Amino acid sequence: MSKKVALKDGLELTVRELAPKDLEKLMDFYISLPKNDRKYLRIDVTDKEIVKNRIKDAVNKKDIRLSVNKGDYIIATGALEFHPDDWRKKLAELRIIVARKYQRKGVGSMLARELYHKAAENGVNKLVVKMMKPQINAQNMVRKLGFRQKRTIPDYVMDQYGKPQDLVIMTCDMKDFWREIELEYRDSDWRRCR
Repeated sequence: MSKKVALKDGLELTVRELAPKDLEKLMDFYISLPKNDRKYLRIDVTDKEIVKNRIKDAVNKKDIRLSVNKGDYIIATGALEFHPDDWRKKLAELRIIVARKYQRKGVGSMLARELYHKAAENGVNKLVVKMMKPQINAQNMVRKLGFRQKRTIPDYVMDQYGKPQDLVIMTCDMKDFWREIELEYRDSDWRRCR
């Protein structure tokens, strides 16, 4: 999958599935993120072996990982992480990272829409996001997409500096997610992205 998209402000981007050839560009993207942004990520994205294994999982269809490229540069990534157990086979965890320079331009929402279609193709009926409590902007973004907070677990996870953080769990049914995406793009030129 690879397609061109144009955002409302005219920014032209390419959305495509990550491949092994993207490893160096992906590492450049992750390393360019401010340390404070990387602080709350689940894994150390500066560890090349971990990133390489995640790309391999996507190639092997264990997960879906997309990149948003501006020319030769990755400016955002998104993932649907599936669960192998029967309990959660209709669930997927949604993960999105957008470079600061491109935040609040619709890149995250556009990427969420692309991941929605991938989730629907894979029979997902509920999406989950997990983040640390200080990630207020991320929580606000997914709230606009129909996610609702289900639980906060105090001191459940550790940030990249080893400090305990509260884990916030939010969920969204696929039908609610689509309704919010439609509302988000109703008055824009989102159809040019399809």
